[in-house]
Amino acid sequence: MKVAIPHWQGRVSPVFDVAGHVWLVEVDGGVEQTRREVSFDTEGLQARARRLVEAGADVLVCGAISRPLERAVTAAGVEVVAQTCGDVESVLAAYIDGRLGQGAFLMPGCRRRGNGRMSGRRRQRHAGGPPRRIRRGRRR
Repeated sequence: MKVAIPHWQGRVSPVFDVAGHVWLVEVDGGVEQTRREVSFDTEGLQARARRLVEAGADVLVCGAISRPLERAVTAAGVEVVAQTCGDVESVLAAYIDGRLGQGAFLMPGCRRRGNGRMSGRRRQRHAGGPPRRIRRGRRR
């Protein structure tokens, strides 16, 4: 299995949509076999998804990712584990050991649900959906 992790200054890149470099790590039997850096100088969503597939990625572990790019990546057959933050080495070790779901690797202000996507209500608000009702004053 090949795990792709976009990185910046030794940490998981905060936003995959604009990440310039990705570590592609081949893992076999819970042990890292090879690692190489893949440059992401492509700008379009489809081009980024295609670049991941061409590199041979099976899984993308990333920070934030736009919904259109996430759809393009998953449609290309790459599993997405989003809303992940932290030191690349720690995140990779946690992924290999099955500990990535721990709160320490979750981006601040995010809740991981299932495969890392935002909940429906939060996603709706994030995407400009209906505003939350704010109650003011006391109820009688």
